[in-house]
Amino acid sequence: MSDEGEDTKIHDLSIWTEKYRPKNFSEVKGQKEIVARVKAFVEAKNMPHLLFSGPPGVGKTTLALVTVRQLFKDVWQENFLELNASDERGIDVVRQKVKDFARTKSIGDVPFKIIYLDESDALTKEAQQALRRTMENYAQTTRFILSCNYSSKIIDPIQSRCTVFRFKPLSKEEISGIIKTIALKEGLTVTAKGEEALFYVSGGDVRRLENLMQSSSAIKKELSDSLIFEVASFAEPREIIEVIENCINQDFQSAKKKLLDTMLKQGLSGIDVIKQLQKEAWNSKADDRIKLEMIKQCGEAEFRMIEGSDEFIQLEALLAKFVLLNKK
Repeated sequence: MSDEGEDTKIHDLSIWTEKYRPKNFSEVKGQKEIVARVKAFVEAKNMPHLLFSGPPGVGKTTLALVTVRQLFKDVWQENFLELNASDERGIDVVRQKVKDFARTKSIGDVPFKIIYLDESDALTKEAQQALRRTMENYAQTTRFILSCNYSSKIIDPIQSRCTVFRFKPLSKEEISGIIKTIALKEGLTVTAKGEEALFYVSGGDVRRLENLMQSSSAIKKELSDSLIFEVASFAEPREIIEVIENCINQDFQSAKKKLLDTMLKQGLSGIDVIKQLQKEAWNSKADDRIKLEMIKQCGEAEFRMIEGSDEFIQLEALLAKFVLLNKK
């Protein structure tokens, strides 16, 4: 087989989250204002420390990689250190790996290197204090890009040393654009309901969207809503709505049977079901005051499940409370 044939084969076997990861600023979807500001830093060849905060799969790591590639061009790998704080949470990683990299001079015409610390909210408080001192001591030769899901878990001294960017989940239009692009390149057909299902399940998380599309395409080239929900192990919204409507109509037995059937059919965990019940409760026909109480009860049940309570007992108790709340 020729080298070109082998390259094509490898390309076809690649994970879509990497295959479709943007390589420059124009390809980054969503976060327009953030992209524009970071691009301005790159064009000036000078930037402060950055803190990217936001939910998973919205482009934090992607934007960091694009920034480094555009800044350093061909020598970006020599000037870039990527660490994941979830793997290395302690003070030693900050004192050793970061310091060893930070104290050496950069290669090329940019006067600093970049260290990307992913999931930095997993660092212990002591490690964050050590990081704060390192950011101060090596500010002339190194810039930090920190990524986290919750900026509240980052100590204030670090936040005050960074320009903070808050990422948000991608909109329905932006997700739709990504779906159409991938479908065209991979030769897929996505039905209108399939597109709705992809957005419903992904919730604006591009990584989850691309993984779900790749998993579904291995089964069929036409992505329908039923296929998406089956692959994602998600209950279809109408099934959850039916459970809630049975509760509103005081039919506890039907609600319980429907919920258990849905859980067994889709292989759902109790936490998955709670999240979908909470989501669909807002769309129910109940009064607004009752909706608020239903959401409150979902929170109570989720807390008990996380603490180790039996999920079937908690779900039955939750449905019972829904029925009592809707009692005329």
